[in-house]
Amino acid sequence: MESLDTGRLLATLPARLGGIPRRWAERAPQAPALHDGARHWSYAELTTAIDETAALLRALEVRPGDRLMVVGENCAAQVALIFAAADIDAWIVNVNGRLSAREVDQILDHSGARRVIYLAAPGDGSALPTASPESAAHGQRHGAVPAPSPFGTWMVGALNAHCAPEPVHADPAQQVAALIYTTGTTGQPKGVMLTHRNLLFIAAVSSTLRGLTPTDRAYGVLPITHVYGLASVMLGTLYAGACLYLCPRFAPDAVLKAIRDDGLTILQGVPAMYARLLEQLGGATEPLASRLRFIYAGGSPLAPSLKAQVQQLFGLPLHNGYGMTETSPTISQTRLDQPRDDASVGQVIPGVEVRLVDAGGDDVAPGEGGELWVRGPNIMAGYYREPELTAAAMRDGGWLNTGDVARQDADGALFIVGRTKELIIRSGFNVYPLEVETVLNAHPAVTQSAVVGRNAADGNEEVVAFVEIDPRHRVTPEELQQYLAGLLSPYKCPSEIIEMQALPAAATGKILKGQLRQLAQK
Repeated sequence: MESLDTGRLLATLPARLGGIPRRWAERAPQAPALHDGARHWSYAELTTAIDETAALLRALEVRPGDRLMVVGENCAAQVALIFAAADIDAWIVNVNGRLSAREVDQILDHSGARRVIYLAAPGDGSALPTASPESAAHGQRHGAVPAPSPFGTWMVGALNAHCAPEPVHADPAQQVAALIYTTGTTGQPKGVMLTHRNLLFIAAVSSTLRGLTPTDRAYGVLPITHVYGLASVMLGTLYAGACLYLCPRFAPDAVLKAIRDDGLTILQGVPAMYARLLEQLGGATEPLASRLRFIYAGGSPLAPSLKAQVQQLFGLPLHNGYGMTETSPTISQTRLDQPRDDASVGQVIPGVEVRLVDAGGDDVAPGEGGELWVRGPNIMAGYYREPELTAAAMRDGGWLNTGDVARQDADGALFIVGRTKELIIRSGFNVYPLEVETVLNAHPAVTQSAVVGRNAADGNEEVVAFVEIDPRHRVTPEELQQYLAGLLSPYKCPSEIIEMQALPAAATGKILKGQLRQLAQK
């Protein structure tokens, strides 16, 4: 696969994301593109729905350069909106409906979206088959009204007359296609600007490395609101003319049913997903009967013990990879023809370069650990409206500093050694401690708090919060959990809240998180 001609690949990519379904609508119009639990969509039907959706967006006064925010969960409507926005040169801002009201409002405010579409319409009998009640609640809270669409009724928010459109570029390497939000170290959301070329490049390379063909059937349970679900799973599957089986939420029994009944050939997920499947099957030792030919884990560290159990269950190698939102997301992955039994995240994908550097920015000796820098067609255009943050992440020569520490074997395989940031990865989602601490510290009974990660047995990470309680107030950990549940997404809420008389601190007053991380592991 190293022989993949990325120069030729880049030259043959369509100018915009919408070129993916259109190509297959011309080549194989009746081939299945999507299945959303209610019906199949052929490539011809999907393209027609995209055209109708684009016309609807124009009627809703969404202009080139505007941000279009879509609140929902995996469904055919979400896919069509992504392509329709791309066709009119709007920026899609996909937001998971299960985010809290505070999180949704922060993204809405920062993006300055022209319109918000909520993929839900409760109570009138015409709701989308996969509409989420949480998305409906956000729409009702914002005063959205039901509106017809090619996918049934959804809810549309009021026009933001103050939205200023961004410049439109003919060059797909400069034209932003998606604004994907990840919470920054400031505790505020930051929007990663990914261009059409960023996403198309990863879709093409990911599809090629998996050996996808039009006969493949891939399971789409990873949220399309997350770059992994968007670029590698959704766009990568459709790039090959294969069929994507959309599922809005992960449930072990639903995955097993789809494997059995739908003849899935591709399964991609986060390590925690595979751990839940093992739990569901109760330690079965016989390989699962299936048509699967490729299984992949990404989004968070993969424990060798979990990898071995999953491989035994499926009778297949469990491929692994590494990436981040800012790299669209893939940086490396194990090869289809070169599976590994170690903890490597595989070879750097074709067309992408890496450097491992020391604190002074000099390359480390071969085999030594260093901060990982990346360069290639997958690197973001920057953080939206955050030039200082963009400058802090980028290095001369177009290199992106990932903030992660890695080492590289003689054969080129990458191993992630640690993280220079305090980022916690829980079930494939990013949790930044400061955001959780900010919400905790806003509680009247909390004097200060510190949030750290704790390694779990399945290779996942748990969020652990240490709190110092104001002696004038009384509050239990359970009450704090209830408080956080109303303000944070479930994956950001701590697995455990530990009360301390005083948090360990240096003479400067800085909390010694290293000590707390050690305590959390016990």
